[in-house]
Amino acid sequence: MTVSALIPAFNEEKTVGNVVDVLKHCERIDEIIVINDGSSDNTSKIAKSHGVHVIDLEQNIGKGGAICRGLQVVNGDIILILDADLIGLKKNHVNDMINPILFENVDMTIGIFTKGRTATDLAQKFAPFLSGQRAVKKAVLDSIDNLEISRYGFEIALTKYADKQGLDVKEVYLENLTHIMKEEKMGLYKGMKARVKMYFEIIKSFNNL
Repeated sequence: MTVSALIPAFNEEKTVGNVVDVLKHCERIDEIIVINDGSSDNTSKIAKSHGVHVIDLEQNIGKGGAICRGLQVVNGDIILILDADLIGLKKNHVNDMINPILFENVDMTIGIFTKGRTATDLAQKFAPFLSGQRAVKKAVLDSIDNLEISRYGFEIALTKYADKQGLDVKEVYLENLTHIMKEEKMGLYKGMKARVKMYFEIIKSFNNL
């Protein structure tokens, strides 16, 4: 099976290049697509300078919509979804996420931060179903309705569908991996406001999907 990596990105100019570079050195990754979700910074320019396919969206449509745009053009049988703001991503993290699908017939893996930073580790320890690091069979994604409207509820949609269908899901621990928190990117006030909006969209998706 072939593997495509999708990276939804909104104003991630500081980190998207590093994420792309790690993926480019992973032998099992056949395709890398960055979906620039209406960024106002140099996210698109930097991703293109690293030699990968970039889909530019004029307006921000949210994570679910951005990923669905990427799914329209991917060629892989397995889709690896990674956040663009990861810090400490290594080849072994990527392999640990896709190998269970390649060799154990798992339907989906969920990447859980551990031994990274306390704040991000705790968040995923108590709510692993919110993790944005996923590898999943393309056929599974094609079977889920309304993914494009899920925005930050994308992970909830995947988790609920997998549970209802009895899919084989495996949690994979990603040591020394973390990401930049919203409060660090945007400042305390704007970051907290964005976080509240994110949780609202998650709850909305949980109720509607």
